[in-house]
Amino acid sequence: MAALLLELPPPPFFNCNHHRFLSSSKTTLHYFPSKIPPPLTFTPTTTYCFLPTVTSSSIPEEEDKEEPHSIAVASTNAPDERPQQDRRKVVQIAWEKLVRWSRSWRSKNNKTDHLERTNKVVVLGGGSFGTAMAAHVAYRKSNLEVQILLRDPLLCQSINENHCNCKYFPEHKLPDNVIATTNAKAALLGADYCFHAVPVQFSSSFLEGIAEYVDPGLPFISLSKGLELNTLRMMSQIIPQALGNPYQPFVSLSGPSFALELMNKLPTAMVVASKDKKLAHATQQLLASSLLRISTSRDVTGVEIAGALKNVLAIAAGIVEGMNLGNNSMAALVAQGCTEIRWLATKIWVVSPVLYLTISSPLLILKMGAKPATITGLSGTGDIMLTCFVNLSRNRTVGVRLGSGEKLDDILSSMNQVAEGVSTAGAVIALAQKYNVKMPVLTAVARIIDNELTPKKAVLELMSLPQVEEV
Repeated sequence: MAALLLELPPPPFFNCNHHRFLSSSKTTLHYFPSKIPPPLTFTPTTTYCFLPTVTSSSIPEEEDKEEPHSIAVASTNAPDERPQQDRRKVVQIAWEKLVRWSRSWRSKNNKTDHLERTNKVVVLGGGSFGTAMAAHVAYRKSNLEVQILLRDPLLCQSINENHCNCKYFPEHKLPDNVIATTNAKAALLGADYCFHAVPVQFSSSFLEGIAEYVDPGLPFISLSKGLELNTLRMMSQIIPQALGNPYQPFVSLSGPSFALELMNKLPTAMVVASKDKKLAHATQQLLASSLLRISTSRDVTGVEIAGALKNVLAIAAGIVEGMNLGNNSMAALVAQGCTEIRWLATKIWVVSPVLYLTISSPLLILKMGAKPATITGLSGTGDIMLTCFVNLSRNRTVGVRLGSGEKLDDILSSMNQVAEGVSTAGAVIALAQKYNVKMPVLTAVARIIDNELTPKKAVLELMSLPQVEEV
């Protein structure tokens, strides 16, 4: 006679003390000779659970020969392939649905490609990002005329003769259909799209100088990020006002994108924002490729304000790096900075009719009015992560050197590119005052840039702020 001891869940009213015979890692069938039955011991709180007798004829002969007194028939550690196969099936089905949706969407939205109807594109400014976008568009269509408007005759000559921007990309060859010129009238004549890549602080005066050559219907795609000092204007306001045309078609292009990686043809994703939905989709068709994903948005304010403020936050991140304050500090600072950007960008302040009765001015509605989804999207969180954490960022580099003890004037004089966050910082704080928003981190950056606060003192003051509820 043999007895079988199995690891079974105890009845509700029993505590099955099975661990005396079974290991916790596998279930084993113990075969005992019938002449020596195992002792049975019961306690008030435990019991052993037995199944009916199993005869030796029910056990395979080869197993009986190998181990006559202890035969393992099951193991809870044995890998069960079925759950893994089921998970793989779920993933496979999800992927197939995604592919089918993609194909269906493309077939339904296979409209006229604006790239095919575009013959000429002009880029205002021959900086790194303007050059990268000129090259990208030129590669998209070999017979497309792409002209870069420059002020430097030597750089113009380098591009036309050597197909190379020797100042910013000396090791990258530009497409043959990229042409440089210093003649604004010739560059803008017959252009279908205009990429604006002039730094924000110089944009107004530059555009006023070429306004007479700009067609009123020419779409402007702004690559510049920042706020204009004193006026606090964004590019969506600067361009139409400088050109004297409030209806000038406008698109803002933003997102996590370093010019060098665009030139190296690495995968990138950006967003185009325009109040004109058709113009946004046309710009998307012009730029989108297998290496550049372009999303569309109608939240121009959100895209622009996030693009401007992330440069200031990148300086703060660089200061933390330059002071060697560690990863905890970096994460906390960037998270706080993202919150401050959201506070300002989504701010809506309306003076109620009750207050209106007590004041002599008209009903006042102040708002930035950006969508929270924009702040957490490509032009917000995406651009913030890239600019704050990667060494290619000009603004982060300024912050690192400030945190290391260098003077701002020395830093700027040694750079051949503009760090927009330096000039934007003061404007950001003025904007925050206008909308009554407290921005501790970005305000600290502005004071450091104005040489009114040292990085070390700024850190001590920020850490000494009241401990409050997270908002």
